Amino acid sequence: MEPQRGAALIKEQYVTHTHQLLMIPDSQSVVSDVCLRLTRFLTTKEKFHEFLASARPRASRDEADGDPEEPSGEPEQKRVKLDRDAEQKKKKMRGQNKSRPHIKPQSYEERRLCPSIVQERDTECVYGEKCRFLHDVSEYMCSKAADLGDQCYLFSSFGWCQYGVTCRFSRAHTSPELKNLRNEELCRRSTDTVSNHLDKDLQRRLRKKQQRFPGAEAYLKTVSRGEKSTHTSHAAGDAANGPETAVQRLNTLNPYSHLQLKQSLSTYVSEVIVFSQVDFRDKLYLAPLTTCGNLPFRRVCKRFGADITCGEMAMVTNLLQGQASEWALLKRHASEDLFGVQLEGCFPDTMTRCAELLNQNIDVDFVDINSGCPIDLVYKKGGGCGLMTRTSKFEQIVRGMNSVLDVPLTVKIRTGVQQNCSIAHKLIPEMKKWGVSLVTLHGRSREQRYTKSADWEYIDTCSKLAAPVPLFGNGDILTYEDAMKARETGVSGIMVARGALIKPWLFTEIKENRHWDISSGERLDILRDFTNYGLEHWGSDTQGVEKTRSFLLEWLSFLCRYIPVGLLERVPQKINERPPFYMGRDYMESLMASQHVDDWIRISEMLLGPVPKNFSFLPKHKANAY
Repeated sequence: MEPQRGAALIKEQYVTHTHQLLMIPDSQSVVSDVCLRLTRFLTTKEKFHEFLASARPRASRDEADGDPEEPSGEPEQKRVKLDRDAEQKKKKMRGQNKSRPHIKPQSYEERRLCPSIVQERDTECVYGEKCRFLHDVSEYMCSKAADLGDQCYLFSSFGWCQYGVTCRFSRAHTSPELKNLRNEELCRRSTDTVSNHLDKDLQRRLRKKQQRFPGAEAYLKTVSRGEKSTHTSHAAGDAANGPETAVQRLNTLNPYSHLQLKQSLSTYVSEVIVFSQVDFRDKLYLAPLTTCGNLPFRRVCKRFGADITCGEMAMVTNLLQGQASEWALLKRHASEDLFGVQLEGCFPDTMTRCAELLNQNIDVDFVDINSGCPIDLVYKKGGGCGLMTRTSKFEQIVRGMNSVLDVPLTVKIRTGVQQNCSIAHKLIPEMKKWGVSLVTLHGRSREQRYTKSADWEYIDTCSKLAAPVPLFGNGDILTYEDAMKARETGVSGIMVARGALIKPWLFTEIKENRHWDISSGERLDILRDFTNYGLEHWGSDTQGVEKTRSFLLEWLSFLCRYIPVGLLERVPQKINERPPFYMGRDYMESLMASQHVDDWIRISEMLLGPVPKNFSFLPKHKANAY
């Protein structure tokens, strides 16, 4: 039989099988705004999960727990009670799983090997008998979980795996004597691809409050005296003496405050002067995404064509305390050629000190102020969206950070706080005077969250007010048609957030002006690349594997929303549309369409092996609005 004819026959048999199992009468079809091309792809929730369960091993997670009912994916205390009306009156459902279980990755390994043994140091453990880790490699190997594979991504890529015998792929680089092997040729060729690490001496100074901030202290003294920042007031005064004097003064104090110079030289608008260090225009900007916008995910998006990337939102108070977990959010991969970090804070002193600290110790192309975060934890302290209503503090923060930074300062905002009370159009002209280099506007208010579509007409209005400062629009970009409509407005560029989580190949679609009917195999390869990047970033030992798995599962909670283009009758898919239960063109495509936590775990097990016995997962967010 010819290979092509054989493949066609297999596909034909599969379609016939799924059609018989899942086809339902038209009268029972699911009503949805999403139009699937073929009615045979539509199904019910029960038959959809029945089909997925037909390929599961008999010893499934549900049977192992002795619970024949379908799990709800919710912890016991969060399940909706029978009296729905009374419960909804008592407490409105929110978009967070606040009572979700928190299990640290290191807790999945009962007995851990001492780092001094893992790294094969010549010196003995500094803690001696008080050390709480194992020092006997043979004893550790008896309790270690089974390896996940015969090839270690770190060893294959760099010629050395720093996790030694604790690596879950240690067979690839461990000698019979349990010594860690090296490929010297690969080691010589490989270089460190990640920068912006936290220096130990700097961490010690921050913890002991010995770090000095001379630039920030000088600015804060002017604030306490009720004056403007030094370089801004000098520029305004020098503007009266001609453009050359102003240029010379600003270049001495802060050569990157180009937009403040434009404000000072209002009488010389006709002259075209370019001082920008970064050209933001006509770029595709991957939004700073908390939890999911980690370094491995950004690497995936860079591969598909993202131009600008930004680290996850970092709290300035934690950075100033030297918290390693917070500093990890600032790490930059070599592939990120235009990279910035986003800071969240609500006071001029901490924001200015943190800006000076980062300016001296890490490599970034811009620094972004988060003035759009809607969560209560941030907003109630006056940060995030709260800054938009505290214009005096906001101005002091922007001017102070500009005074100590050698890179452009950008701001991300929303339309406002209340749903029907937009204030961004009032704030943007003021931010131009303060010296902001770029404004990113999310076309929703804090109260809206994602319950309504982004207001691109309002974004267009604000982009005209922002000129000559570039303004990026953000909201509901899922296809290249959405991007084309956004570009018809006056925005300088587009920021992509949820759209990149649902389909990271969106950047390729936008740049090539096409729909990509990506196969389930290609999507699985993307996930495999993510897991490899995760093992490189978080580690290939048990702790690193489970941390990679948790971030993969968080991402899968968005990826499942994608509907393959080949199944759509009406193209394109809209970002807020909830699809009906449908069958994919193969089993993997159907599995990837499942919104059930256990099915996401099954996908993770294909890439990272079986989960630990005490493993549990619930996504950080549950969307009341898609």
